[in-house]
Amino acid sequence: MTAAHDDEFAGYAAASMPSLRRLALLLCRNWHDADDLVQAALSQLCQHWYRAAAADSTDAYVRAILVREFTRGQRTAWARRVSVTGQPPEIRAPAADLDALLDLQAAMTALAPRQRAVLVLRYYCDLDVIQTAQALGCAPGTVKSQTAKALATLRRTLAQSAESAAASTASQPAATQPAGWADCSDEVPGHA
Repeated sequence: MTAAHDDEFAGYAAASMPSLRRLALLLCRNWHDADDLVQAALSQLCQHWYRAAAADSTDAYVRAILVREFTRGQRTAWARRVSVTGQPPEIRAPAADLDALLDLQAAMTALAPRQRAVLVLRYYCDLDVIQTAQALGCAPGTVKSQTAKALATLRRTLAQSAESAAASTASQPAATQPAGWADCSDEVPGHA
């Protein structure tokens, strides 16, 4: 690459880094993997900067690279064997919606990587079926079927979560004191 292309790539990478990190976080569910994914995507972008700069939409080109890197990484044996745990991402949400948000995050994490990628592209990036298919490198029919399956799985998982939450609150006793304490007066056992 020439110095002008280096500067152009560096400027684009710096400007798009926050949005790429947010997209990667939605796919990976933790900041460490998200940063690794963004780094891998920017590496690919640097190698193919001539094509990306000539594309109709550089952002769409980069999103496609990012999503393909994510799905490729999920297929490797390492991703299936290693489970990175750590602090959940910082989430700024109203306290009333925190339980629902955590349930949704858990349900999204349980989805297959390609289904998660389809939902993120369709509903977070607001892409239509054809744009999503182009980003994933598949047919529009595949996007439609993966979206339908992912939404059905999410609905089923969230309904089960709501049922289990309702059952656990219904099974808790209403009294705050243990049984037998109500008939005790100010007596202390062993003292006269």
